[in-house]
Amino acid sequence: MPKHIFLFLLVAFLSCFSLSTELIALNKNEIKQTGFNKGSFFFYWGYNRAYYSYSNIHFRGEGYDFTLSHVKAKDRPSKVGATPYLNIEQITIPQYNYRLGYNINSRYSISFGFDHMKYVMNQNQTVNVDGFIKDSKTTYDGVYRHTPLELKKDFLEFEHTDGLNYLNFELTRKDKLLSFHKNIQLNSVLGGSIGGMFPRTRTILMQKNLNDEWHFSGVGVTGNLGLNTMFFKRIFLQSTVKLGYINLPSIVVSSNKNEKADQHFSFLQVNVVLGYQFNLKR
Repeated sequence: MPKHIFLFLLVAFLSCFSLSTELIALNKNEIKQTGFNKGSFFFYWGYNRAYYSYSNIHFRGEGYDFTLSHVKAKDRPSKVGATPYLNIEQITIPQYNYRLGYNINSRYSISFGFDHMKYVMNQNQTVNVDGFIKDSKTTYDGVYRHTPLELKKDFLEFEHTDGLNYLNFELTRKDKLLSFHKNIQLNSVLGGSIGGMFPRTRTILMQKNLNDEWHFSGVGVTGNLGLNTMFFKRIFLQSTVKLGYINLPSIVVSSNKNEKADQHFSFLQVNVVLGYQFNLKR
């Protein structure tokens, strides 16, 4: 396991352990009011940018089995404007986040959320290839042993653009930092999440279209840190930075079960969301 992945998992584990331990030991006198009310629910919606580490991508299918090493990728944000961000019919086109949560008390909450990211392999980069390709009727047939290869469009297009979907459960702690007014409070946010990955992957290999449908392909884990501003104990604006790790051992690239891909990588996500707190009791 790469050192950066091991260190991240260690920090995430220790953070979650610390949160859960303090939650158990917490008594009512220790709670600092953050504007979030015990027993209330909240919902938020917002958008994100994502940044990815290098990744090794392994492809296997009929007539090929090869690995691309140290592949670069980026996200694909929509251009800022009223459309699509403020168009109700198009708000799911950009890279978005939403979450529904329950406040255990003023500081701690549990929630279920969906992070819709986009992952696009950079074209025309040169990577090393190991494996083989045969009977493709292209110039790419051959045996590869750490062979440099430029990833041109006639060889491969690979992207999770509809998208790199992370469904997850999160434990979050909020601490009051200061009040600008009795109805405006600034809080810190610290949390961790774990969940499943349901990407829809666009793959074109040697000009053969291998598009797939949504499919459970692996798991993810994140830790996040940010700031939350609560207005009138109802509306809040929140910005967080997430550091995460994604493992995708079973990426479906076509309807043929013998054609699969796998990869794992780290990511950094920055998101800004607008939320609302509500209570189901009358």
